[in-house]
Amino acid sequence: MIAYECYWRDEKGKEHLIGILPERRKNPKRKTKESVLNWGWKVIGDHSDAKDIYFIKVRL
Repeated sequence: MIAYECYWRDEKGKEHLIGILPERRKNPKRKTKESVLNWGWKVIGDHSDAKDIYFIKVRL
């Protein structure tokens, strides 16, 4: 199973786990970097300390 660990980095450079998103989509065209990052921004909402977010693809 594939999952994405999403993190955000604050202004001081400290990294914080947003969450883990399991991949459930069957259509490979919908599996994009932007779709995972959009999920991350939706989870943290309007977080003023968030400088940027990124994810790591992991196999469970």
